Amino acid sequence: MTLGKTNTVIGIIEDDVLLNQALNIALKNTGYSTICMYTKKDALSLIKDKVELLIIDIGLPDGNGIYLYQELQKKRKIPAIFLTARDEEKDMLEAFDIGADDYVVKPFSVKVLLKRIEVVLKRNEEEIISFGDLTLYLDRKQVFLYGKEILLTVKEYQLLEYLMVNQGQVITKENILEKIWGLDGQFVVDNTVSVTINRLRKKIEPDAKQPIYIKNVYGLGYRIGEK
Repeated sequence: MTLGKTNTVIGIIEDDVLLNQALNIALKNTGYSTICMYTKKDALSLIKDKVELLIIDIGLPDGNGIYLYQELQKKRKIPAIFLTARDEEKDMLEAFDIGADDYVVKPFSVKVLLKRIEVVLKRNEEEIISFGDLTLYLDRKQVFLYGKEILLTVKEYQLLEYLMVNQGQVITKENILEKIWGLDGQFVVDNTVSVTINRLRKKIEPDAKQPIYIKNVYGLGYRIGEK
């Protein structure tokens, strides 16, 4: 089981080629992965779900970096640090108003920027639970198998999360009914848990008849992983 962050991908949106390259080298030397972009158009086409932080120059050649970030935020919330050569209060306020995490005025120390990145990532750190090739993003309530998202119902997700959080432990049907269905558990039919487990297995197991993730512990309940 792993609980924490995966390899962090940082998107650099900066039209100054030399600065873009310098940031790219510094970030990679620190252990980050990067996607380098030079325009608003680049950013809108290249930014994917894996990007966990953006470094955005406000003065892009084909648009304002603040307006770009507003567009990106409509798709998915991503932490951002803004760069600008203009030390103007109105720019800072506008950036923070739309959700910026930090603001750096050029010229700046790369070491200071790296420390700011570290602080922002820690503040926005997302909890991830994984077992084998199965990964749960707890904040987003998303499930991925072999890197591909698996769509689950609310109860299926809640059940999987409960089992994953308690890896190595035997979870009884009674535990599941109380945790997932709560008071409603008194009124559900006896095979509700079994039916939900079977539906879940069909979605996440390579072979639902020979499960490698959700194992039966006969006479007791279910378990993901060994003690």
